Amino acid sequence: MNQSRLQADRVFLRAHFALHYRRAARTRLVSDARADYVALFQLSGHLSSKSGNDSFELKEGDAILLEPGMSVTAHGRDVEYVQLTFSPSYILERAALAGMVGAGASVNFRAPFVGQDRRLARFARDLAQELMEEEAGQEIVLGALVEQLTVYLLRHHSNVRRSEELELSRVGLVDRRIRRAIELMHAHMNRELPLEEIAAAAYLSPFHFARLFKKLTGTSPHAYLGNLRVARSQSLLAETDLSISEVSARVGYSSPSHFTKAFRQTTGLTPRAFRKAVVSGQ
Repeated sequence: MNQSRLQADRVFLRAHFALHYRRAARTRLVSDARADYVALFQLSGHLSSKSGNDSFELKEGDAILLEPGMSVTAHGRDVEYVQLTFSPSYILERAALAGMVGAGASVNFRAPFVGQDRRLARFARDLAQELMEEEAGQEIVLGALVEQLTVYLLRHHSNVRRSEELELSRVGLVDRRIRRAIELMHAHMNRELPLEEIAAAAYLSPFHFARLFKKLTGTSPHAYLGNLRVARSQSLLAETDLSISEVSARVGYSSPSHFTKAFRQTTGLTPRAFRKAVVSGQ
C-alpha cells in the first residue's frame, strides 16, 4: 500500500477531552500511568497491546478502556484507530448529569478489553469521519458524539464506587493522601522537581512517598510527571505559536531532543507532526 496514502493523523483538543485519529503503516505507543481515562477503538488492521499483566490483540471493532493509573504499550502495522482521552472531571460530570453518581464516587471500567461492541464501533467510525472531513460545525458534532459515547460507556462498560480517599480536586480525581504532591507537579512542571521536594509536599519521606505513590497510581512520581508534561505540551502546541524549543522549556525538558523523544513515545507523533495534525473544529 502506498505510504503517503496510508499515513493520516487528525487531533482535536478541548479542555476536558482529546481525540486522535491515526492511520499508519507502523505505530508504537508507550504510556505510563496517567491522570486521565483513555479509550482506544480499533478501526482496521491489527494492534498488539499490553496493560499491566494483560495482553490484547486488537482487531477491527475491538477497544481498550483504561482508567487513571493504568499504563499501556501498543504496536502494530497498517493500523487505523481513534483514541479518546477524557478527564475524570468530564466523566464524573456526565455521570452526575445522567443521575448515575453522587458526591464521593468514582467510575471504573468493568474490563480493559472490549471485543466487538457494534455500538462502540459505530461511534468510533463517526468520530473518525468527522475528524477527517473537517466540515462546518465540526466542534459541535464532535462534542455531541463524545458526550453520547461517554454516556454509553457509563451505561454499559462502567461501574460506580464510593471512596473516602478519592476527591475531585482542581487537578482531577486524586487520592487525598498525595493530592498536595500532584498539585505541586501541575504548578511547577516547568522546572526540575526532585523527589525530595515532591515528597515533602505530602509530608512524607522520599522512600515512603515513592512506595505510596506507586501503590496508588501504578507508576513512579517522575513517570507520572512525565505524562503531565506531555499533556500540557499538547495544549501548548495546539493553542499557541510557541516554537518547539519554547514548548519544551515550558514543560520542564532540558533539551528539545529529549522532549521530542518523550512526546513521540507517548503520542506516536513528533511535536511538529502533532501540531500539523491539529484541527480547529470551526
